[in-house]
Amino acid sequence: MTLPPDVEIERKYLLRGMPKCPTPEAVLEIDQGYLPGVARLRHQRSTSGREQFFRTVKQGVGVQRMETEDEIDRKTFDELWPQTAGKRVRKRRYVVPNGEDHWEIDEFLDRELVLAELEFDDPQSTVTIPDWLTPVLVRDVTDEPAFTNRSLAK
Repeated sequence: MTLPPDVEIERKYLLRGMPKCPTPEAVLEIDQGYLPGVARLRHQRSTSGREQFFRTVKQGVGVQRMETEDEIDRKTFDELWPQTAGKRVRKRRYVVPNGEDHWEIDEFLDRELVLAELEFDDPQSTVTIPDWLTPVLVRDVTDEPAFTNRSLAK
């Protein structure tokens, strides 16, 4: 099944803590803020010191949503960031390879919360939970609006 490039298909899981997972492929420090409307800003720093800035528009809820993301420069980010005051989250993201998949484990730094996300190509795909994730898995929260980053940023 071929989907348009601006469609994101993702499942999200609530965890009771950080899993004992394989060595991450990447670790990112992320500051994310929400602008009025449907846009968000993200500043991410990798352990190698690389910094990137993004403006993203996500629409919809559940497994399949529309997403458009553009990399922006620091100046644009700095000009827009103050508009996100009071609507921000801070997290550390671990990108963990698991066979063909890449799980993203988000450890929130501004609250006690850990979420796991998996993106895939087909909304009908069956997700196989890795053995290393099972001990800390609470439940699938894909369809729970309270666990969207936008809701968490309030």
